[in-house]
Amino acid sequence: MNLSLTRTQVFIAVAGTALLLIGIGSLWSYGFGVEILPCLWRWTDVVYGLIIGTVITAISQFLYHHWGLYRRSADDYLHLVLSPLQPWDLLWLGILPSISEEFLFRGVILPHLGMNSLGIGITSVIFGTLHMSSWRHLPYTLWAMIVGVGLGVATVITHNLLPVIIAHALTNSLSGYFWQRYQAQANLDQNSPP
Repeated sequence: MNLSLTRTQVFIAVAGTALLLIGIGSLWSYGFGVEILPCLWRWTDVVYGLIIGTVITAISQFLYHHWGLYRRSADDYLHLVLSPLQPWDLLWLGILPSISEEFLFRGVILPHLGMNSLGIGITSVIFGTLHMSSWRHLPYTLWAMIVGVGLGVATVITHNLLPVIIAHALTNSLSGYFWQRYQAQANLDQNSPP
């Protein structure tokens, strides 16, 4: 059984979650005296973010088409969020979570825990777990944890949130677009006469 949300419910949930994560990050930074990692505009970091986002999206598409457990997990999770959205909505679905999640996980928690492998590991586990709403989503969650490691490494290398925000937004938007396109084609194939 697939639960469905309306377009408005998805936007309220995404905006509410973004505000909550930014609020948690701000309180964390203030409460623990953590200096928030900057978001600096550097062309090399923009390109770096685009490359990382493209690689994550390509691997995600490969997993989707070649690993059945991941595909079922992703379908279950993405159906809930993406089904009611229009293609242009995917830009907002890419931008809002990327800013708020990267602010909290790579901008505040990672510097607090340490810009090292332990900090990357802990933030990646928490990041992946955020993407798990049931045990059926475990493969999707594991992939989100791996993506979190990649984003954490990129943050440690650049000491800049811009590349990971760009990578995250690009991945969310493109993956959402490809998923919607794949679902539309599957529906056409299913409803076309033999």
